[in-house]
Amino acid sequence: MTQPTDMLVSYVFGIEMGNFHIETVQSVSAVTYGQDVTEARYVTATGELVIHKQPGARQAGEVTVTRGMDRNTAFTDWVKQSLDNRVKKARQNITISVKDPTKATVRRIHLHNAWASQWSGPALDAGSNNVATETVTLTYEDITVE
Repeated sequence: MTQPTDMLVSYVFGIEMGNFHIETVQSVSAVTYGQDVTEARYVTATGELVIHKQPGARQAGEVTVTRGMDRNTAFTDWVKQSLDNRVKKARQNITISVKDPTKATVRRIHLHNAWASQWSGPALDAGSNNVATETVTLTYEDITVE
């Protein structure tokens, strides 16, 4: 009898953007991908209604990255470039690597032609001891999971 394998933990991951790694990441929203469904309805010669569904175009998507603000400006500069209407220049291929507990990569999620479509800064509170985080919504055109 074979034993089931251990499930992966969800807190071991990394993000690479073009030529740089995002050094501090708190969370990445669930990444989804799919395709449109095209539906055709017609009536046969005998008057029977037939509904036929088939795959359509792939869907683009979004993912949200929450990270602690740090002194490294590479990510912030890229977000600024995206939001300053320089999207054509800002588009990056982004890879999210899911790792096992030994930090060996077991799955890669490639987001193609991604750019930052929204940025939210930290809530500032003088009486709080929370870490300052920023949230960035990344929009991408295509996805590959390997």
